[in-house]
Amino acid sequence: MRFVDECAVKVVAGDGGNGVVAFRREKYIPFGGPSGGDGGKGGDIVFEGDEGMSTLLDFTHSRTIRADKGKNGSGSDCYGRAGEEHLEKVPVGTEIRDAATGELLFDITAQGQRVVVARGGKGGRGNIHFATAEDRAPRRAEKGDPGESRELELTLKVLADVGLLGFPNVGKSTFVASVSAAHPKIADYPFTTLAPSVGVVNIGGGPRSGGAAFVIADIPGLIPGAAEGAGLGNRFLKHVERTRALLHLVTIDHGEGRDPVADYKALRKELVTWSPELAERPEIVALSKADLPDVKEAYPALKKRFARLKVKLHLVSAATKEGLDELSLSLFRLTKPEAAARE
Repeated sequence: MRFVDECAVKVVAGDGGNGVVAFRREKYIPFGGPSGGDGGKGGDIVFEGDEGMSTLLDFTHSRTIRADKGKNGSGSDCYGRAGEEHLEKVPVGTEIRDAATGELLFDITAQGQRVVVARGGKGGRGNIHFATAEDRAPRRAEKGDPGESRELELTLKVLADVGLLGFPNVGKSTFVASVSAAHPKIADYPFTTLAPSVGVVNIGGGPRSGGAAFVIADIPGLIPGAAEGAGLGNRFLKHVERTRALLHLVTIDHGEGRDPVADYKALRKELVTWSPELAERPEIVALSKADLPDVKEAYPALKKRFARLKVKLHLVSAATKEGLDELSLSLFRLTKPEAAARE
């Protein structure tokens, strides 16, 4: 399924039904009073959070969403039926903004959370409401109000405790697959990950065994200039905005001629450029691919270099599981300090 995390959509709620002019026409009552009923309310458009969804793809197929109109009133004091509510499911983590102003209208952050994005119009009143002592046979009724119409922008931001950052090919997808049950696409070429992948990391056997868990999101590989849009980085960086902590994954890549310390500094620069607030989140740095001899050999010197930056460097291998338990526990304590305190 294609991953879509931004889209525009127009929502049009149902118009209210019209009230009517009618009079009683009963035997032996030649001058019956008004009996025109009210129109029904127009249908609302409601968005509901659904954890089973991971993309806004469905909204790209229907650019305009409409709800039913309310039915008109009728004689004999009969009110029109209200228009049915139109329900749309959206992924949890979806922000809903006004397309014209950019104002954040709603933020769907929980399963089953419902918001009315466009309200149906009120039904018009029938002539039974306009009878007075002076006018016992009113010949006027109201038209229904139009339903709300809005142009909306939907943005999906992944909900996770930990955001996993790193340059392409540092082993992020392999790491997520090793510490969780997630199955991201893994291959030995840049930009394998084109959409955030979310995995649940269990601690102590997970919640069902009396342990705990946290959620980690693999953010597609970044490159210098990501905050300005290079490599679609500005589209991917937004997915770490909701995270509690960050995990920087670095490694030695002689083919790319990159240095782990330089990579870390470059990632930090992108974070600060994108959001100074995000750059202040707690973080952990880990050197991946410890199963490779040259990585293992370089670790002591790199550890000292990171120490000069007041950063502790962890050593991990997704292939051999080396250091994964310790790193997972450190991330858990960083993201769930209240739960870690009860250990």
